[in-house]
Amino acid sequence: MTKITIFSGFLGAGKTTLIKKLIKEGYNGEKLVLIENEFGQIGIDGGFLKDAGVEITEMNSGCICCSLVGDFGEALVKVLDEYKPDRILIEPSGVGKLSDVINAVRRIDAHDVELDGFTTVVDAKKCKMYQKNFGEFFDNQITYASCIILSHTSGLSQEKLNQAVALLRRFNPAASIVTTEWDELSGSQLVDAMTQKNTLDDELKALLEQEHHHHHHDHDHDEHERCCHHDHDHDEHERCCHHDHEHDEHEHCCHHDHDHEHHHHADEVFTSWGAETPRPYSIKAITVALEALADEEKYGIVLRAKGIVAGEDGQWIHFDYIPGVPDVRNGSAETTGRLCVIGSKLNEEAIAKLFCVE
Repeated sequence: MTKITIFSGFLGAGKTTLIKKLIKEGYNGEKLVLIENEFGQIGIDGGFLKDAGVEITEMNSGCICCSLVGDFGEALVKVLDEYKPDRILIEPSGVGKLSDVINAVRRIDAHDVELDGFTTVVDAKKCKMYQKNFGEFFDNQITYASCIILSHTSGLSQEKLNQAVALLRRFNPAASIVTTEWDELSGSQLVDAMTQKNTLDDELKALLEQEHHHHHHDHDHDEHERCCHHDHDHDEHERCCHHDHEHDEHEHCCHHDHDHEHHHHADEVFTSWGAETPRPYSIKAITVALEALADEEKYGIVLRAKGIVAGEDGQWIHFDYIPGVPDVRNGSAETTGRLCVIGSKLNEEAIAKLFCVE
């Protein structure tokens, strides 16, 4: 199985710099082939990459997406047959459409290949200008990306960074967006972001599973009272609150809004809220916000919270929370700030406002 990773982005966004970092730190031990296509006659980065042990197939006669079926297809098949790589990195011209490159790869038949992600590198300081002047091409590169990695974020004001993220989200609400400076991240962290591993959805799912397991096996009487329906009769309550009942029976009685004949899943018992944000916080601000979550009337019944966010002092803040016990500390950098809250009857709007991510 050969994995294929496509790197899109306008000229000067930093695609080659990113690829160099990933070759050094992210794809260790893999047999790599880079197919690059400069807009012009000469591939300017071939020297470094050959020195790094990466074979180059340069197609300098024009943009990849201008020769979809011909040269590009032949080059890809040739690479697969001759080198049998673990991974092919495709760096198309910065003025191409990402969707055209994806479709060109998908047309290749009879080979054991897997598309492992479409990453678009965006200059955070120029994305508004590019969108205005090259809308069709810029929008396409953003819309079809599975991961968007911002470059040149150093020295950018928080307001400008927020504006850049908001612009990108207009065209792609689902892709992972990396807002942290690359120097603070390892190649493996970037690879995880590019392959949709360790995403916000993964965090929420893991927290939901942990909380459901905890709720099923270890919850104390007070927590159980909060979750279980308060109006069923005494016998049903006794049956519901027994710690050795089966999983379905537990879900049956611990959900508030469905009839008693229906079985429920964990995502029906619990609700979750999550957000990604590039904004920095102080340890004090995070601690105050976590302590405020005890207000059930305002925020709902919060059972768990977890997150990693940028700190105002340049360090990163990690936090965990169970009712009454906030744990806030410094830790390693993440690709962008991330907040997760798990509970019941959550007031998502109020929680978003509390963490200033409205």
